Amino acid sequence: MAKALEKQVVAQSGSLTILSGLDLQIKSGESVAIVGASGSGKSTLLGILAGLDLPTGGEVHLAGNRLDTLDEDQRAKVRARHTGFVFQSFQLLPNLTALENVMLPLELSGSEKVVESSRAILQRVGLSERLDHYPRQLSGGEQQRVAIARAFAGYPDILFADEPTGNLDEKTGESIIQLLFEVNRERGATLVLVTHDMGLASRCDRVLRLTQGVIVEEQRKVGVTA
Repeated sequence: MAKALEKQVVAQSGSLTILSGLDLQIKSGESVAIVGASGSGKSTLLGILAGLDLPTGGEVHLAGNRLDTLDEDQRAKVRARHTGFVFQSFQLLPNLTALENVMLPLELSGSEKVVESSRAILQRVGLSERLDHYPRQLSGGEQQRVAIARAFAGYPDILFADEPTGNLDEKTGESIIQLLFEVNRERGATLVLVTHDMGLASRCDRVLRLTQGVIVEEQRKVGVTA
């Protein structure tokens, strides 16, 4: 999925290297957790793998497409066709209700039964009574559940999640974790997540530890082969 990946940005002090010579292969249907200290490059790596950002060097492949050679419109089409993304900052549209936020990507992708599918996934994350509420009327945890429902709604081939349980209470967080792995298992979806929760990370097939933009450690669940 990624080969010799580099990411540099220009800061006041000069050029800053966020990712350095990073190689990463992820199998279809695999669940992978990326862990590491703040500033280690986790969220940057996730954004590049999902085609939301471009590397300054190396290659990124997603669903048979080399993302680093595509323009933004082309990358957007690949994302719409193959991916779902749970952002740490939710990224909900403030003028749309919870139901409309979930419906939007389905409508853009030309899916059928948009309303029914959106209602069903919102019910699954415990928001059946909040369909017509706007983001400003929802708590942080409820907004996170809308964001997760939106990412799941189209049953993507690859689901990227940045701290998916970071704003949720323990009970809701556990239900979301169950949903993550149900989609991974039942639909054969690939799951790639960034998390500080080592309990969540340990449930994945692989755990990759990132330090200063380099993978320094890899752990595999017992019974999972390379």
